Amino acid sequence: MKERLRDYHGKRDFDRTREPEGRAGAAGAEPRFVVQIHDASTMHFDFRLQVGDVLKSWSVPKGPSGIPKDKRLAVPTEDHPLEYEEFEGVIPEGQYGGGTVIVWDHGTYEPLSHDREGRSVDFAESIEHGHATFRLHGSKLHGTYALTRFRGDEDESWLLVKKAEGRAGGHGAPDPRRARSVRSGRTLSQVAADDREK
Repeated sequence: MKERLRDYHGKRDFDRTREPEGRAGAAGAEPRFVVQIHDASTMHFDFRLQVGDVLKSWSVPKGPSGIPKDKRLAVPTEDHPLEYEEFEGVIPEGQYGGGTVIVWDHGTYEPLSHDREGRSVDFAESIEHGHATFRLHGSKLHGTYALTRFRGDEDESWLLVKKAEGRAGGHGAPDPRRARSVRSGRTLSQVAADDREK
């Protein structure tokens, strides 16, 4: 795990930030996911899936959509420790990712990746090969999604897409400034104000 979190540790000064260092690493029975809203230099959503003992992470500028076939750009970021699923607070100015973070949604997911013959594929392998399918069981996000890697002009990027299934409907991503944390019920501005009071 220490090797997988090398980039994460290299970007942070844990004497200044309250972000978790990632020393625990105990994985539960079902893999977890979290979606955090991050008001940093640019407002974005961080989409994280537990793969083994870390959270594989993508920055999703417009946030995940509950509308089938609605494509969302997802830019990979460094792996995060499992404890990051619970992180909510303010990353100090001058630190990597400085800004306010709330936990917009979290829950478990079912890996659904398979090969062309329909056989199950190890989820870490499917991420490595650039296409992973999974079913989210969150407080806000439900249903089957796919992450697919493509290569753009500059960096490797992915698309996060909800699959069409069952009844039609679904909602796009929320207004991040009005969205509330699934953990504390607070908005970004309330978390920032509470941090200033401390």
